[in-house]
Amino acid sequence: MKRIGVLTSGGDAPGMNAAIRAVVRNAIFNGIEVYGIKKGYQGLINSDFVKMDLGSVGDIIHRGGTILRTARSEEFKTEEGMSKAIKNLKEYGIEGLVVIGGDGSFRGAYELSKRGIPAIGVPGTIDNDIPYTEYTIGFDTAVNTVVEAVNKIRDTATSHERTFIVEVMGRESGNIALYAGVASGAENILVPEIPYDINDVCKKIMSGYKRGKLHSIIILAEGAGHGFDVGKKIQEITGLETRIIVLGHVQRGGNPTAFDRIMASLMGAKAVELLKNGESAKMVGYVKGEIVVTDLEKIKDKKKTFNKELYELANILSI
Repeated sequence: MKRIGVLTSGGDAPGMNAAIRAVVRNAIFNGIEVYGIKKGYQGLINSDFVKMDLGSVGDIIHRGGTILRTARSEEFKTEEGMSKAIKNLKEYGIEGLVVIGGDGSFRGAYELSKRGIPAIGVPGTIDNDIPYTEYTIGFDTAVNTVVEAVNKIRDTATSHERTFIVEVMGRESGNIALYAGVASGAENILVPEIPYDINDVCKKIMSGYKRGKLHSIIILAEGAGHGFDVGKKIQEITGLETRIIVLGHVQRGGNPTAFDRIMASLMGAKAVELLKNGESAKMVGYVKGEIVVTDLEKIKDKKKTFNKELYELANILSI
């Protein structure tokens, strides 16, 4: 293989730049040319390609976001759009593709591989909702961003003896809420995977206040309800002053943690190795401290199992 492409697709995640850097430099080390495709799959259709060299990825390992930009492409989901993308790849002589993104991005990579374009997926999403990998690029950074915010919110919550609802990202996945909630000692964690009764939430809040607690922190994944609606119900039931903080896209940004940088580097380098060895339709994952490889066909339509054991532990620790 003499020439490969790399793109980032879907939502951006801290550590994507570290993965791009690893792809480019490991490829060049192995005598392979690299083209960056800008704005994800839409860039494939628009032929938005740029040749990358060692300097292209200098001084980016610590930066959040993605230097290749990202976008969602409805056109790519059509046969016509995919045909344009493949035509452009062939015109540039690109023989393989590294796709950094989430489940939707992997479905695109799988479809390309079925049409003769070798593709390797690298899991980059703050939701950590990809199966066959314990962590995805950006998740650790996003969780730490939430924990840092909760640490600050707790100070003012204590000072004013208030209940605070912290709404975090996660329409279909409660992983950020769960891990950040455990790490920050939240009194309640509300996620889309586990149904909850608002009255039970209020009973727990009141129980804490009766034994002298000065505040209550609730971590709410956006898929489990809107913060302002949940907050209004809690205030009506408990009579306690309730404030809502929506962290929003701040969770996507910022410098990636050391863990995300290292994992992204390992995954990006491994993706190049797989293409070099003639592999296709694979995803690089991280399990028990090691890089693993899984068929994209097993991943593209499967959801990651929610960690109910950790969720139950969070409930025990927050009594």
